[in-house]
Amino acid sequence: MSAPTTRDPATPLWRGVVVLRVVTWLFALAVVIAHRSDFQRPWLAWLIVGVMGAWTLGSSLAYARENGRHRWLVILDVVLTTALMLTSPWILTDAQYAAAAPLITTVWAAVGPLAAATRFGARGGVVAGLVVAVGTAVARETVDLDVVRDGVLLCASGLLVGMAATLARSSAEALARALRTEAATAERERLARSIHDSVLQVLARVRRRGLEVGGEAAELARMAGEQEIALRALVSSEPTRPGDTADLRSALQLLATTSVQVSTPAGTVALSAHVTEELVAITREALSNVEKHAGPGAHAWVLLEDLGGEVVVSIRDDGPGIEGGRLERAAAEGRLGVVKSIRGRAADLGGTAVLDSAPGRGTEWEVRVPATTRDGR
Repeated sequence: MSAPTTRDPATPLWRGVVVLRVVTWLFALAVVIAHRSDFQRPWLAWLIVGVMGAWTLGSSLAYARENGRHRWLVILDVVLTTALMLTSPWILTDAQYAAAAPLITTVWAAVGPLAAATRFGARGGVVAGLVVAVGTAVARETVDLDVVRDGVLLCASGLLVGMAATLARSSAEALARALRTEAATAERERLARSIHDSVLQVLARVRRRGLEVGGEAAELARMAGEQEIALRALVSSEPTRPGDTADLRSALQLLATTSVQVSTPAGTVALSAHVTEELVAITREALSNVEKHAGPGAHAWVLLEDLGGEVVVSIRDDGPGIEGGRLERAAAEGRLGVVKSIRGRAADLGGTAVLDSAPGRGTEWEVRVPATTRDGR
């Protein structure tokens, strides 16, 4: 099954360009019919309006199709529009110039800059408007208030239409990215539930029974516990690209087990993919320490808070706790596991990781990270 063709979000603007081109050409034709006897070269006026009609038909057919809106065609549109307008001195009489009669292209000339704005954005629309405005001044052979006014209107319309086209494309891209993220998250959560109801429960049972039996079974329990952690990490991860964002809430929820309770806000907590990965890694390391040091009967609680300016992840357990100075002594002896895995990662993200523990009252890590990286910046 072939992938569907991506629709240009600016298609409604292109349709407006096509309609405006046809309407303005009919207006130019009416002007030529009304003043056919006043031109100094009527045959040239009919020729130019005929070329305008042919270009109106050809460009309209091209702009109506998404694969016909080529860059070179839009540039040619602006160039041809300006060139046709510059034939006005050979068509209009001195009396018509004195009476400020419209140039041979009339308002039809304004469509080229709008097409450029739709194709290239605000900058392209303004540049095309300036080109046509200069052409108007050359064709008028003067720069007066009317010429300046026309130039301002051309540039302003190009700016506004260009901004609208850019906004439409960026909004469509953001929506598509959000839909892809939502679909990927839903699939990962479905997969996690399926694995949790089968493989992870078996591994957890093997780990508990092995620790109860002891001996060689304890080694199997340790291996089952490692594989359980690795499998949860695999399910909670997804391929990322530089600049991507990821939902920290969904990633942490996948770490929940019968002995680990995860509490998160109702909505998504979108951070850069790198920050999300690091916070999940910190949480997994803290839960791994609970597994290693608090025993199989210990419980842990993970709390995620989105405070706007920062994100706080708290990991608490009901284990025996850590005596004061133990981590400092371990660091002095060269055992830097906690320092590197938790505090080091938090510091690399511009945040902090604070440990609150004492013998007999469990352990709690509070990790705070600035939320300035929400959009991957």
